[in-house]
Amino acid sequence: QVQLVESGGGLVQPGGSLRLSCAVSGSIFSIFVMGWYRRAPGKEREMVATITSGGSTMYQDSVKDRFTISRDYAKNTVFLQMNSLKPEDAAVYYCNAKLTTYYSSSGFSEGDYWGQGTQVTVSS
Repeated sequence: QVQLVESGGGLVQPGGSLRLSCAVSGSIFSIFVMGWYRRAPGKEREMVATITSGGSTMYQDSVKDRFTISRDYAKNTVFLQMNSLKPEDAAVYYCNAKLTTYYSSSGFSEGDYWGQGTQVTVSS
């Protein structure tokens, strides 16, 4: 069973920083893309940043130059360094992984997996 476990959320003042982590575990064969999404109250979920297996990154325009996504390939972990946080960054942040699993009983299978979410609050 694939699990995505997030950590690092919390309360920070405007202008502050937080670092989110997400570790993927399970019978992972390969991970194509890992990313961070967020949902603010009353809003749709939106992409924040993604990183491919080759290291290519994409960012939402509003977080460019403030957020940095990175990945530890050996540990199947993705990070989101968030600097210069603004009140509008407050949301529940979700980790996502698009990956292939392998089980001897059933072979290869592709799937799209989500973490449970971690709250980021930006307030003075």
